[in-house]
Amino acid sequence: MKKYSFVSFLLVVSLFVFQYSLQAQDTLRNKKDGNYIFTVKADIEANDVQNQSRTGTCWSFSALSFMESELIRQGKGTHKLSEMYVVRKAYEDKAENYVRMHGSANFGQGGAFHDIPYVIEKYGIMPQEAYKGLEYGMENHNHSEMESILKGILDAVIANKQGNLTTSWKKAYNAVLDAYLGTIPENFEYKGKSYTAKSFSESLGFDMDDYVIISSFTHHPFNDDFVLEVPDNWIWEEVYNIPMEEMMDAMKHAVLNGYSIGWAADVSEKGFSFRDGLAIVPEDESALKAKGKDSKHFNDAGAKKEGTQFDNPGPEKEITQEMRQEAFDNYKTTDDHGMHFTGLVTDQEGNEYFIVKNSWGTKYNDCDGYFYASMPYVAYKTINFMVHVDGLPKSLKKKIEDD
Repeated sequence: MKKYSFVSFLLVVSLFVFQYSLQAQDTLRNKKDGNYIFTVKADIEANDVQNQSRTGTCWSFSALSFMESELIRQGKGTHKLSEMYVVRKAYEDKAENYVRMHGSANFGQGGAFHDIPYVIEKYGIMPQEAYKGLEYGMENHNHSEMESILKGILDAVIANKQGNLTTSWKKAYNAVLDAYLGTIPENFEYKGKSYTAKSFSESLGFDMDDYVIISSFTHHPFNDDFVLEVPDNWIWEEVYNIPMEEMMDAMKHAVLNGYSIGWAADVSEKGFSFRDGLAIVPEDESALKAKGKDSKHFNDAGAKKEGTQFDNPGPEKEITQEMRQEAFDNYKTTDDHGMHFTGLVTDQEGNEYFIVKNSWGTKYNDCDGYFYASMPYVAYKTINFMVHVDGLPKSLKKKIEDD
């Protein structure tokens, strides 16, 4: 009897340790010693966090991170795609658009999720090892000097002092891109095979028609497409417009069913603190303060923040469709940043958050370059999101396909 009791005791202890171990593996915090205790509900495989460094190319980093996860999800292997190849081709076509519009169009480092299917369909894609785009004597990306030179060339072309546009301006422009980003190889070797950018894209089986970009604003009709009026939408592509609640349901449905999401959003809110691993919308935002600035890395979005709600969960605002629209109309919600949803968690009070993969490296928070965005924040500050159409609820997928 005593022996049986001891064995039972050991079994109970072992079971407790096993369950605790499993729970520990699925429990995360927003920062070291933070009191947001997260339980993982969905976790989608993704490549390592990258660092866009001092460039405005988050759109390429986030969208290609999304596409890399798509390749993994589809059983096509792990591939690190070249962000700078996409950036380079976008710079080329953006220049022609800027000249044709006599300078009355956006030109700069920014872009949108639409640029990725645009480039892949037109030019193909390359692995990062074939085109690193880092040829200017620095270890990290920095496009400040290059952008100034490129724009100077274009403004001189538009000035048209000789009376006609020359036949050499594109050669001069592309020579600058070659000098800073590197000459694009016609052919490259990858995993023992020879490819062009087009044939490599074909080998991955990309079908850009499988991807949709969705938004939610009331200045256009719902359940229809419209051209999203943000400066970085330089090719004037359309998004599909749905009500906010349906947008949130669609994002959660996708992630909970194993489909990751490319997320474009505003990150200028007081409740966005990458260093604290959080994006939240507290009911009382006056308690949150930015301490100093961090323009060097994150355009102040990474500045140190202060406030008890970065340490412990608290009540958040109830977001409405009207609040979303008012913020967008008054430039309070702008197209700041592209990121990647790779999962979903709940805190100890049952509140849900998306797991967000960022492109600001891994040194600046305790979450290895990830952070957690609350549902109110996502509802309030989403510009648009990109997802595989099969990840959507059936009713929404049908509406989009029938449109």
